[in-house]
Amino acid sequence: MVKDLARRVVRTVGFGAVTGTLLPLYALRDTFASDADREAVRDAWTGRWSRALLRLFDVHVDLVGAPPPRVGRGARGRLVVMNHRSTIDIAVILSLFGGHVVSRADLSGWPVVGAAARRTGTIFVDRSSKSSGARALREITNLLRDGEVVCVFPEGTTFPDDEVRTFHKGAFSAAARAGAEVVPVGIAYQTGSGAAFVGESFVAHLGRMSAASRTRAVVAIGEPFDAAASHRAAAGEHGAVAAAARAHAAVGKLVATARATVDA
Repeated sequence: MVKDLARRVVRTVGFGAVTGTLLPLYALRDTFASDADREAVRDAWTGRWSRALLRLFDVHVDLVGAPPPRVGRGARGRLVVMNHRSTIDIAVILSLFGGHVVSRADLSGWPVVGAAARRTGTIFVDRSSKSSGARALREITNLLRDGEVVCVFPEGTTFPDDEVRTFHKGAFSAAARAGAEVVPVGIAYQTGSGAAFVGESFVAHLGRMSAASRTRAVVAIGEPFDAAASHRAAAGEHGAVAAAARAHAAVGKLVATARATVDA
């Protein structure tokens, strides 16, 4: 209990210190960066921030497969889709792929992390609001058309097991319109991990993760596919459904691979 409390205190303070130190440095670099360099500066900052959080929470990530080479502005956009099993998933996916993350709208108002998320181009969406959803899809489409990376948890929320729930199709429609590729990813935390969500309140999840000892996670990365190809095969809204279904099947297999590896 004493060790758990100590970890919780150190990590709570450490999170604020890491974010509060790196954010002003990023803001300074971003202010003086050229348009051509701005994305590289942002990716460098989010990479340092996410890797620092993984060290702070003692989360060790092993890979099956490798991320495709980073795309640059003006190249083909990339939509990265992953199952959602922990709050720390955001740091995991940013550390591997960079880019912009799609997140729940209320995150923007959180102390410290909300400011960091807003500054680094997080796309906020309130799934109960059609106007918010439409605005988020426009942002995703524009970023992908510019050759950038957008990371999405298309299940829409966090779940406590390896079953991959139905994917929301909106981001896949944006990827098809933008001519982007889709990269499916599956993550599994070792059985009994304190970092994995287990059907609790968000506050309870954060508290348990903050007190947890070393956690191992495995991320399995699949082959990219052309979102527009599914769209052409099944026109209109059916195209987005087809792309979402293909990604869903791929992520399910990747989660099974990650689970077998992490618990081996």
